[in-house]
Amino acid sequence: MNSSRLSPRIAVVGVSTLIGGAVIDELRARKMPFSELHALDDERHIGARLADDEAKLEVGDVAAFDFSRADLVFFCGRTALAEARIAEALDRRIDEGDGGDPSVILYTSGTTGRSKGVVLSGERCIAAARDTVAFDNLTDRDEVLAYLPLAWAGDHYLAYAQGFVAGFCMSCPESADTAAEDLREIGPTFHFAPPRVFEALLTRVMIRMEDASAFKRWLFRHFMAVARRWGEKIVNGEPLPWAARAHYALGEALIYGPLKNTLGFTRIRVAYTAGEAIGADLFAFYRSLGLNLKQLYGQTEAFLYVTAQADGAVRSDTVGAPAPNVELRIAADGEVQFKSPGMFIGYYGEPAKTREALTEDGFVKTGDAGFIEPDGQLKIVDRAKDVGRLANGQLFAPKYIENKLKFFSDIREAVAIGDGREFVAVMLNIELASVGNWAERNGVSYASYQELAGHPHVSVLIQKHVEAVNRALGEEPAMAGARIRRFLILPKELDADDGELTRTQKVRRGFIAERYAPLVEGLYNGAPEAAISAEVTYEDGRKGKLVGSCRIVDMAIAPPPSRSRAA
Repeated sequence: MNSSRLSPRIAVVGVSTLIGGAVIDELRARKMPFSELHALDDERHIGARLADDEAKLEVGDVAAFDFSRADLVFFCGRTALAEARIAEALDRRIDEGDGGDPSVILYTSGTTGRSKGVVLSGERCIAAARDTVAFDNLTDRDEVLAYLPLAWAGDHYLAYAQGFVAGFCMSCPESADTAAEDLREIGPTFHFAPPRVFEALLTRVMIRMEDASAFKRWLFRHFMAVARRWGEKIVNGEPLPWAARAHYALGEALIYGPLKNTLGFTRIRVAYTAGEAIGADLFAFYRSLGLNLKQLYGQTEAFLYVTAQADGAVRSDTVGAPAPNVELRIAADGEVQFKSPGMFIGYYGEPAKTREALTEDGFVKTGDAGFIEPDGQLKIVDRAKDVGRLANGQLFAPKYIENKLKFFSDIREAVAIGDGREFVAVMLNIELASVGNWAERNGVSYASYQELAGHPHVSVLIQKHVEAVNRALGEEPAMAGARIRRFLILPKELDADDGELTRTQKVRRGFIAERYAPLVEGLYNGAPEAAISAEVTYEDGRKGKLVGSCRIVDMAIAPPPSRSRAA
């Protein structure tokens, strides 16, 4: 389907396509580079484009749909179904269908290369959705906002499949630009958002509080301290002193309630986040407000859920126990592997890739490294292929370091380098909204992102965050030798249109290291700065050239604490 998010029309077309025995191909029309999209389209057998009045679909065809003519198609369909003969023929077509037939093609994020089409069957999708609907007690009284990209398993599962099973109301935003406003207006009871969305919301809240009056800032800080102490215990249903409940209730009336209303979270009963690690402080902030925010670990090949946190068993550093009816194991090399009710049939047109993704006994290889904690919850460390070693043999887990850096609201993105090298170095993107607000309050003038990123005062600000990460790494015996020695701030934001991020905003670390090879060389040759010259893509599709230099900052590394002191 050539559309970026769910709408009532798309929902109707999706069901109609399945009734006809065709397969929905959720092309990432607005989430892929045009070259990749056309390549995918060329590889597929498009059985019919439903914009043609006389189009016929055969079982197993892949359907493409031109929504500019949707009203005409819907009108013709309603008119045709008024005839008993056509209605009976449609019923027969439905009866001929089989739940094991392919029903939809969704797409992987492309973290390790080009996106692959993941073929899923209807009966497996429904089986997976039925398990998780029961897990979270979703009913026809719940409501969701279907705002995520359709080609990603998230929206197809969380809104579409679970909606069919639970019968809840699926609300569609008017547009991407109005999604935040629609969230406040609708007030869903079940919600999903990646950590980046929660980070952006918190950044906006904190910026607004910095501009508030002294009394309001004091009130906010006071009651947020109360929330940090008691909020999560209340969400978990733990017993508390009556005085603590009364104090929290006052905070609910003055701070937490109005804040949740502003964010659109007032009615949320269950909320999930996934896709990237979420910072402990960020996670605790939302849970302390009384939001039942939990984590899950998912894969498109599983039709999403592999693990999920149960109510009352929520931790910021894990992603939950195996979801209902999911088999989970850790391979000898540390890779997470699973079997699930919603498991994929294969990759479209790529049987060799399908065989590579499966073990001999039918488990799916996730490509992620992790381990299972004593309480049965899974902890993800990094991509299995990305876990490496420094030249001295020290464990190097780049994603683990990057996530610690991104827990600071001033840092939008991080790229850690170090495999096979003498020490760890990082390239950073600042968060323009947060650092821009800081610059305004501290009299730092700038005219562009590039100018702000290169300002010496900003380097000092970011250096404090890197120092804090190094202190945290130094307290972990396994990671103390992987502290950051040098860093620089990139003069441009990493962008999916430039190939630096996937369409789900994951860092393409290898591509970045190659694209910015002169900067990497500067980080490791002791230079105080390094030059950059790179092609960039503007929002309107035009190409341009970015030329500049990056200041490189050296970090002082203290000896790691002794094991006795650390204990």
